[in-house]
Amino acid sequence: MFISYEFILFLLMVFILYYLIPKRFQWILLLAANFLFYFSAGTWYPVFILFTSMTVYLAGRAVGALDEKLAAYDAAVKAGEIAKPSREEKRLYKKGINTKKKRYMLLCLFLNLGILAVLKYTNFVIENVNVVFEKFGRDSLGYADLILPLGISFYTFQAVGYLLDVYWGKCKPQKNFLRFTLFVSFFPQLIQGPISRYADLSKTLYQEHAFDWKQVRFGLERILWGYFKKLVVADRLNIAVAALMDDPEYYTGAFVFVGMLFYAVQLYADFTGGIDITIGIAQVFGIRVEENFIRPFFSKNIAQYWRRWHITMGTWFRDYVFYPCSLSRPVKALSTWSKKRFGMPVARRIAVYIATILTWFATGIWHGADWHFIVWGLTNGVIILVSEELAPLYQRFHQRFPKLAAAFGYRMFQVLRTFLLMCCIRLFDTYGSVRVSVRQFIHMFTQWGLHPVTRQELTDLGLSGAEYFVAAAGVLAMFLVSMLGRDGSVREKLSEKPYLVRYSVFVLLFFAVILFGSYGVGYDARQFIYNQF
Repeated sequence: MFISYEFILFLLMVFILYYLIPKRFQWILLLAANFLFYFSAGTWYPVFILFTSMTVYLAGRAVGALDEKLAAYDAAVKAGEIAKPSREEKRLYKKGINTKKKRYMLLCLFLNLGILAVLKYTNFVIENVNVVFEKFGRDSLGYADLILPLGISFYTFQAVGYLLDVYWGKCKPQKNFLRFTLFVSFFPQLIQGPISRYADLSKTLYQEHAFDWKQVRFGLERILWGYFKKLVVADRLNIAVAALMDDPEYYTGAFVFVGMLFYAVQLYADFTGGIDITIGIAQVFGIRVEENFIRPFFSKNIAQYWRRWHITMGTWFRDYVFYPCSLSRPVKALSTWSKKRFGMPVARRIAVYIATILTWFATGIWHGADWHFIVWGLTNGVIILVSEELAPLYQRFHQRFPKLAAAFGYRMFQVLRTFLLMCCIRLFDTYGSVRVSVRQFIHMFTQWGLHPVTRQELTDLGLSGAEYFVAAAGVLAMFLVSMLGRDGSVREKLSEKPYLVRYSVFVLLFFAVILFGSYGVGYDARQFIYNQF
């Protein structure tokens, strides 16, 4: 959708109006643009996002009002305006307030997460129930014909995060419903995130913005870089990836390895390209959106990888699933019970293990209603736990061989190991089937020499030699930009260069997108891989 001509025209019109109208109306224009954008994606879609906005807004206001009531009560007691209550009376009063707060919060979570669950997972449940029914000779259930609004996972999580932050006292509730709806529905984020926190996005979302050529130029450069990743690299490699994945019976052995490498690069270029476009659009309007990737393929272990890949999703699950789960009463009770029977080492691990597995189960099923996503998520969780258990062993090794641990070659080994491990785990996503993914993983080692990768075989995947060269050049460009960005913004560095150099790079990038972008038969430039989430 970002790359359609209609969207580019829509964005241009909003941009022009944004800086022509009085600044106090800018946020209202963005709100109108949000709903025009969302309505164009689906007639009924605005109803769902309005329901989420309204229910979360009301719940946030109710929770905030109770916090104010409690604060007023404490102030009145301190000022002597009311008789000083006993410790028990004060405890009961606070308990009553907190109970009401919790009810509002839980009811709102139930409504919004329930809608997400029904729309996204009903047919998945029916499919699995039918498997059981077939074994017992029962008639299968019919599938539900449900609407799945664009970006429902993203805007629901963003709204839920806001409500929990208000409930925990991390931010004050927004009192203007339309402003809050703007936060939930900010259109650049609806397709694939990032999942913004209210405390971060609200700092610039509601401000009045004067035209700033530097910020606009930086935003346009970021958008163009996103187009380059998407059109020149991701959509070109998609042709070969689709051919490899559509015929797993033929493309086995070494082709599994080739396919998983192609898919890793394609997914990275596609997803980060979309995020670049999102951040660039926001910057054009003077709005700051959080970064979602920090050179993940340079990670030395899987935990570090997930701190650099889809950062806002990872921190969302950490703050709103992992920590609440590990600190919950049932988990604490289980830890206490384990301590008495098995000792502190086991008890200390119980909370971490349970919270990690549940978090990664939720992460997997959030990505999609299918078993391969669940297995993908759980595999990540298990490997992270195993890595944590082996951490003392790694530490002793590094202490025993400090020169080796500090050597460039060893660090590159760690990076390559992590990259290949993540590629292997992503086979579950690549093939979309647990059974096929496991089989192909085994064949990658057992059938390596049965079907050699030749030049003819590679061109049979739908790409010519010239197109492979263009894709490779695009990957090299992404690598160089990542390296240049390690110690500061590439755009800031470029802005310090002479005008001729600066605008030559911009023009070359523009024509690279126009001339080398993939626009094949059946190509749909509107779709990003993460649209489905």
